[in-house]
Amino acid sequence: MIGGKIIFILYFILLSAGFAFSAEIERGTYGVFQFSKIVALPGNPEQIYDAITGDISGWWDHSFSEKPLKFFIEAKPGGRFYEIFDESGDGVIHGIIIFARRGKMLRFEGPLGLSGRAVQGVYTYSFESIPEDSTQLKLDVHLSGEIDEKTAEIVENVWSHFIFDRFKPYIEAEKHITK
Repeated sequence: MIGGKIIFILYFILLSAGFAFSAEIERGTYGVFQFSKIVALPGNPEQIYDAITGDISGWWDHSFSEKPLKFFIEAKPGGRFYEIFDESGDGVIHGIIIFARRGKMLRFEGPLGLSGRAVQGVYTYSFESIPEDSTQLKLDVHLSGEIDEKTAEIVENVWSHFIFDRFKPYIEAEKHITK
């Protein structure tokens, strides 16, 4: 209680002596957006789930370090989506797993590549069995925060790249699906 009184008195003395506490406030652009991507992939939902979790270094290619050691998704509630920079363990957490059900759904939240901005994203992978021992993978992305139209377009294009240009060919190479 005495410490609080001293701080209040010092604050009052500084104000009355002409010192002003100020902060420059810069107003940013804030918004929300969402989109979905759907792709059919060879393999059952459990196989696709396993390929999109664990060590994803074989297909994930956007990083904070020039040559990351590994990308890894711990597929369990509270697990992390890591980018490990080097052997010393330096790195970044791109997201936190908030829902994990093998072969059904994986949901994580975090800023991913927008780390350092006031951005929060929720990303959901849903897996559905379709004919010919294949899986429909659906990605739902919801972002809010420091986002303008240009950023929203970039994020959607990057996810198209991940799903259609990287993950789909990775799966279709068949060596990543164990039968």
